[in-house]
Amino acid sequence: MNAWRSGEMLEVPMSEQLARAYEGFCAAGTAPAVPRLAATVMLVRSPREVFMLRRAATMAFVPEAVVFPGGGVDPADDGARCSWIGPDEEVWARRMGTSADVARRVVTAAARELFEECGVLLAGDERGVCSLDASEPAWAEERRRLVSHETSLADVLKRHGLALRADLLGLRSHWLTPEFEPRRYDTYFFAALAPTGQEPDSRTSEADRAGWVDPQAMFDRAAQGLVRLVPPTAYNLAHLLHAPGVESFAAGVEETGRVMLEPAVREGGRAVLTCRLP
Repeated sequence: MNAWRSGEMLEVPMSEQLARAYEGFCAAGTAPAVPRLAATVMLVRSPREVFMLRRAATMAFVPEAVVFPGGGVDPADDGARCSWIGPDEEVWARRMGTSADVARRVVTAAARELFEECGVLLAGDERGVCSLDASEPAWAEERRRLVSHETSLADVLKRHGLALRADLLGLRSHWLTPEFEPRRYDTYFFAALAPTGQEPDSRTSEADRAGWVDPQAMFDRAAQGLVRLVPPTAYNLAHLLHAPGVESFAAGVEETGRVMLEPAVREGGRAVLTCRLP
């Protein structure tokens, strides 16, 4: 598995399910679905591991795929602003190629989704990152209320005298779901080193399995048909595999272009998804 470098053509086989979806989209002649803003976080640790979840079979989007913690931007992410330590929204906007408003909402969603899905909170103060056990009743209740949309990350941090540590997130890539899919996401991928004193868990209803994995072992299992990796996950996992180390990987990149795979038909009628990497 190479690192899928800038300028290269990425081409992956289209599954029968995706091929049917594309045929149905073309036949219907409808406009593409409006993509929802989303954020995903690759939580990494030494020597070279990343925390991943297998999405439950009941999930409407990529069921049973092995993914990183993440999800869509919620209305609450656009409400009260979190106390914030690290690069401001204008800096993030330049890195992400978007507006300051979108950047703030997406970075907030990244931190919130990480806490909701695996109990790791990228928060603290100028002296360091908080240490917490997400299974403790007070934190478990905060997490439940976030999942149920009863509170916002800004309010959770305020109640505990904390600030979002945006400096712990590194931008990795930006992917847009193909136009023919009925559910579309405009997703920014981030990375973060696992904070000392916090251990991710699997207490989310959206996944049926979770844990630390080695990137090469995950690719080996995917090649054997034992796990499902969708292209954006495989792309980012490959970059972790080929990075000098987890620290440099978590630092992220200064900027990234958007990637969207498009359908094409090769010799013999073989359907593929393809694009040139930015």
